[in-house]
Amino acid sequence: MKCFNFLIAIVVVFGVLGVCNGSGLRENFYKSSCPQAEQIVQNITWKQVASNPALPAKLLRMHFHDCFVRGCDASVLINSTANNIAEKDAIPNLSLAGFDVIDEIKTQLEHTCPRVVSCADIIALAARDSFQKSMWQVLTGRRDGSISHASEALANIPSPFFNFTTLQQAFANKNLNVQDLVVLSGAHTIGVGHCNLFSNRLYNFTGKGDADPSLNSTYAASLRTKCRSLSDTTTTIAMDPGSALTFDNHYFSNLKIHQGLFQSDAALLTNKGATNVVDEMLISGPFFTQFNQSIQRMGAIGVLTGTAGKIRKRCSVV
Repeated sequence: MKCFNFLIAIVVVFGVLGVCNGSGLRENFYKSSCPQAEQIVQNITWKQVASNPALPAKLLRMHFHDCFVRGCDASVLINSTANNIAEKDAIPNLSLAGFDVIDEIKTQLEHTCPRVVSCADIIALAARDSFQKSMWQVLTGRRDGSISHASEALANIPSPFFNFTTLQQAFANKNLNVQDLVVLSGAHTIGVGHCNLFSNRLYNFTGKGDADPSLNSTYAASLRTKCRSLSDTTTTIAMDPGSALTFDNHYFSNLKIHQGLFQSDAALLTNKGATNVVDEMLISGPFFTQFNQSIQRMGAIGVLTGTAGKIRKRCSVV
C-alpha cells in the first residue's frame, strides 16, 4: 500500500498526542498480564489479510459499528438467542464480515492467557493491524459488554441515506465533532457498497424516477451499468474507484468531483464547515494525522474499564 511509509512517519510524530480522556485506556495494558497479546492479534490478522485483501475494510467497519452502539464493548459480536435479536442481526450489520478472524484470535488468546484479553480490545487491535503497518495508536484496557439489541444498532449506526444534519447529530451523540465526521468518512477509501444502499440516487431520488443532481452524471451512468435496479441487493461497487484496496486520501478527491457513492458522502459538501475539512483532507499528511486522532477518539466511545463489564471467554456468547 503506497502511502504507508509516509504514514508511519506521521504516526511516530503525532502518536504521542493520543487520547487522554480519562477513559481508563492506556498503552501496553497487557504488558504484565499477557505480554504476547498484541503480537498474537497482529500475527493472526496479518495471516488472514494475506489471503483476503478486502479484510481491512471489513474489520475497520466492524470497529465502527461496534463503537457506535453502547460504546466499544464488542456487543456487535454477540449472537442472537431465542429471546433476543442481537446487534449482529440488525439490518446495518447483516453485511459485516470478519467474525471468524476475531474468533481465531480469541481462541489463541484464551489458550495463551485465559480470560485476560477482551473481545473489545481484539476488535480495536485487529482493525488497526489489518493494515500491516501501525496506522494509529490503539490504547487498550476495554472490557466486554453483556447487552446487545438489534434495535439499538438501528437507532445508533449512521445510515448511508442520512443528510448532513442527521449525520452531525449521530456523531455529536458520541461526542465526535464535524472534523471527526469528515475524517472518519475517509475510511470509505477502502471497501465496497451494496447497490441498494445508493441506487435511489440513480433511479428514484425524489420519488419521481429521477437521479440525484448532486451526483456526477458520468459517474452515475457508469454505476447504472452495474446496478441495474433499485432492488439489487447483491451487486457491490468499490466506494473509492481505482483505489479500493489502498488506504489513502483519494476518497476526498472523488468527493470534490461529486463521486461520493452514498448520499451521506455527498452530504459532506452541503455544509461549509464540513467542506472546509474536506479541502484540508485533499493533502495526504493532514488526513493521516487527523485520522489517527479521530479514530482514537472513536475507539474510546463509552468504553468499559476497570471493574465495569467483563472478559468474555467466547466473543459470540455472554
